[in-house]
Amino acid sequence: MNKNIQLKPRMCYFCINNMKEIDYKDTTTLKKFISSYGKIVPRKRSKVCMKHQRKMSQAIKRARIMGLLPFLVQ
Repeated sequence: MNKNIQLKPRMCYFCINNMKEIDYKDTTTLKKFISSYGKIVPRKRSKVCMKHQRKMSQAIKRARIMGLLPFLVQ
């Protein structure tokens, strides 16, 4: 691998929009990070930093338990 290649830095959605807290009631934002099969999108595909990925997955799980987001997509 060529050592002179510089990687483009990740641009986290939550860092760019200056969001400190990820609210489980904000379903429109959370739906962006759920695949068409209803799974939580991994970090490599969503380009979210590790801190916000953990908070986002916790918020999605809470929204599913509260009935705001579906567990399965039909």
